[in-house]
Amino acid sequence: MLVLNRFLVPPDTQDGFAGQAHAALAALAQCPGYLSGRLTRALEDTTSWTLVTEWESVGAYRRALGAFDVKVHATPLLARSLDEPSAFETLASAEPGAPVKIIDSDRAAEPWR
Repeated sequence: MLVLNRFLVPPDTQDGFAGQAHAALAALAQCPGYLSGRLTRALEDTTSWTLVTEWESVGAYRRALGAFDVKVHATPLLARSLDEPSAFETLASAEPGAPVKIIDSDRAAEPWR
């Protein structure tokens, strides 16, 4: 599962935002089911940032949101994200040199293809 939180960060607040995002990422990284995460900024528009995390499952992500350190360090940051969908299930993947792997949706009764 992929979680993509987007932010618009004015230039004069980027240092404070980055520090807050580092703390949020560190708190999330301590949670069971966390696979990876990164803080990114757009090359074309330096006010556009994203916090991207990957999780074993929707349940792992939801449980992580209840962790004390996440509530303290990540929730205030996540509240600043743009109001748009942020959690995405993986429906296909590909490793270098390997064929595309189709993954059934957890939401649908029939496999997505």
